[in-house]
Amino acid sequence: MMNEKNNTINEEVEPLSNKNGELTEENAVESVFDETETIEQNEVNPFEEEIQTLKNKLEEADNRYLRLQADFDNFRRRTRLDSEASEKYRAQKLITDLLPALDNFERALKMEVENEHTKALLQGMEMVYRGLLEALKKEGVEAIEAVNKEFDPHLHQAVMQAEDENYASNIVIEEFQKGYLLKDRVIRPSMVKVSQ
Repeated sequence: MMNEKNNTINEEVEPLSNKNGELTEENAVESVFDETETIEQNEVNPFEEEIQTLKNKLEEADNRYLRLQADFDNFRRRTRLDSEASEKYRAQKLITDLLPALDNFERALKMEVENEHTKALLQGMEMVYRGLLEALKKEGVEAIEAVNKEFDPHLHQAVMQAEDENYASNIVIEEFQKGYLLKDRVIRPSMVKVSQ
């Protein structure tokens, strides 16, 4: 047992001695430095793994935060655009409901007048009609011009085609029902006859 202890001690002391078996200061310093480095490496490795794990978690959290921020910015922009569109086209439902009344006014105003009483009645109707048109114009409503214009499928609805030598091909010859725009949106396309 004593021999085993001596062997262990000799093994530990051996690297500290030179070829003659003498202990040198340089060997002792190198040995202590090597042991310290080994201990530090063993102690630092677990911390490095933990630091790396924390860095990864921080990076994931940053990425989630940036995505959340982008989603929130997109939500705000969509909400603003929806609000602007809602404000811009707020009167569309009312205007759509009024269009048949305007059509009826236009038909009534085309009547032939036979006496003064009917003429006075038509003048009153024309005043109401103009008042409606002015109110609609203030909201941004305007009639789509169709006759003698080139057919545009976004603005016109062709219900008939006809050959007419007086018109070039694809030109609106006649309008059956007026179309209307609300600002830049078509509320109702014009119903038209188009030349072939």
